[in-house]
Amino acid sequence: MHQTTIDLLNRGIRANQTDRFRRVNLVCLPANGSLVIGGDIHGHRRNFERLVTFADLGSHPDRHLILQEIIHGGPEDDAGGCLSYQLLFDAVRLKLSFPDQVHSVMGNHDTACINSTEVMKNGKEMNRAMASALEREFHEASPDVRLAIRQFLFSQPLAVRCDNRIWISHSLPHDRCADQFDPGIFDRELRIADCEKPGSAYLLTWGRRHGQAALGRMAQLLGVDIFVLGHQPQPKGWSRSGDNLIILASDHNHGCLLQIDLSQTYTATDLVNSLVPLASVS
Repeated sequence: MHQTTIDLLNRGIRANQTDRFRRVNLVCLPANGSLVIGGDIHGHRRNFERLVTFADLGSHPDRHLILQEIIHGGPEDDAGGCLSYQLLFDAVRLKLSFPDQVHSVMGNHDTACINSTEVMKNGKEMNRAMASALEREFHEASPDVRLAIRQFLFSQPLAVRCDNRIWISHSLPHDRCADQFDPGIFDRELRIADCEKPGSAYLLTWGRRHGQAALGRMAQLLGVDIFVLGHQPQPKGWSRSGDNLIILASDHNHGCLLQIDLSQTYTATDLVNSLVPLASVS
């Protein structure tokens, strides 16, 4: 059983690496087709299923689906261990079914898992909670499965850039850390140290509460107009921040998705009008 799981994750790594839209650490989407963007999922299986249903990738070969932060949250085993890795395995299977349409971007819980550092959610240290559940399911093989999970998470792209100048990543560097961020990280081989504080992948995935001036500078630096992020909790499923930032969450009953036409240009107001409550997806 454990070898089947490791093989699955290794196939997912290869699919991430050979995605035809992948450009080093970026996924670059063209000016045609459509895109469905999910916010943080954190083990919420029903909302993952709703995202998959809404995207209907099999019927729309030019549609893309962006996932983020699958792990840490959702169902627990009888001892309180986090079972979100089971949903991660399903996300890998989805990637293998639609290798050039499904793109998962790296989040801060991913970088914490990659480095086995502490990350809290609802008062619980999530890496320890997930590791304990893996030990109960995979026993002596759990270290090998954990390693394969970390390697898969490390193989994810850092962000998605659309030809219509929309940028999707888990977050952006905090305003006070922007000068430490190296945009060259998107164009070179990723290193483990990049995911450790104060590496640029760490800064990219952990920033919160971005000011408009910093957002403007980051937009100019990256050559985009609008950002779509996750990471920051959103009780109503989304928020708009400033002139060019939409923040999504997909990890609770008020979660949302965002649908866009890749051939069209958008303002932040346009994107707000393109939000879909996940609860409306049957």
